Amino acid sequence: MSAAMDFEPAGELKIGQVGIANLRIRTLDVDRLVDEMRGRVQRAPKLFGRAAVVIDFGGLTRTPDEATARALIEGLREAGALPVALAYGTSEIERLSEALGLPLLAKFRASYERDDAAPAQDAKPSRREPEAPAKPAAKSTPAPVATAANVAPGMIQSAPVRSGQQVYADNRDLTVLTTVGAGAEVIADGSVHIYGPLRGRALAGAQGNEQARIFCREFHAELVAIAGHYKVMEEIPKELRGKAVQIWLEDQQLKIAALD
Repeated sequence: MSAAMDFEPAGELKIGQVGIANLRIRTLDVDRLVDEMRGRVQRAPKLFGRAAVVIDFGGLTRTPDEATARALIEGLREAGALPVALAYGTSEIERLSEALGLPLLAKFRASYERDDAAPAQDAKPSRREPEAPAKPAAKSTPAPVATAANVAPGMIQSAPVRSGQQVYADNRDLTVLTTVGAGAEVIADGSVHIYGPLRGRALAGAQGNEQARIFCREFHAELVAIAGHYKVMEEIPKELRGKAVQIWLEDQQLKIAALD
């Protein structure tokens, strides 16, 4: 097997906004999937140890049989994770979930379908009839800004976020004025700005916004993630620790760079 193939994981793991991870199966190799999960738990036990996991078979051409699915579930449990549901897909997956005694969850499917689907647009712009010249108005009235009513103000967290606490900014940015402690978690559907040390976890673009970013004045993170793509402490270059950094997503890869 080539190095490029070895680099590709058998299962793509993304982090959800409520601490539930979605494991989309790319290659139905139970031993390999279990080994990958065991490695994740060992590298980041606070994040993945006893983590609730939704198994998504939607990336496969065929739905696995019940025996294979049960072997995967048991293997993931032995590796330290806790499979809690299957991601909704076909009628075959629905029957499999009933046989396994697991519920179906649909929310994780949307982000993958947005990633994989081609834009449904016509190649040529639609023709429009020429418009009649507008008559001059008696008074010039400024046009209202259509998006203003839909923009939620950013959420500001002024108190320190301590171990075990979670702060979530729904459909907006999050600004933390002080510290995010080890074992704490800050999450936003938009971007995350942290003006103190980040020692816990920061997740931006929780609903799949790949344009979201994380800005941090003092970087010691346990984990950072944007739109489900994550890095744990062991994967972060040592020269960036303690620095002011920004984090963004580029070509489905998480990038971290020091701020000048």
